[in-house]
Amino acid sequence: MPLRLEEPPEASIGDLVHQLVEDGRTAARAEFNLYREIALYRIGKAKAGAIALALGALLALAGLITLLVMIAVGLAVLIGPVAAGVVVASAAALIAYALIQFGVNRLKMLGGDEAEERALKRGEFNA
Repeated sequence: MPLRLEEPPEASIGDLVHQLVEDGRTAARAEFNLYREIALYRIGKAKAGAIALALGALLALAGLITLLVMIAVGLAVLIGPVAAGVVVASAAALIAYALIQFGVNRLKMLGGDEAEERALKRGEFNA
């Protein structure tokens, strides 16, 4: 008795579309999980660097405060403690104001400048 091989039944278009959608979801989930794992890996590697930067910034701030206090103490001998505090605080405030103004003006550039705006209107801007 010879064996007869039967062809598998053909899937309907609806079944094929359903399978395609499921395959797309599976691929999207896998890609999302891959990017998530890459991000978590990079964050884990960068954590020590971020901690070191924060500690370095705190030490720099402590050093700056110490310097300002010592300048005030040195000036206190010459002009008195209150006047020395006012002089050092005023100088620090002026420098801070200048740095903040510089930073604000630079951050305004994130919105673009007039030359960039004109070039965009003319269609000449190449990023």
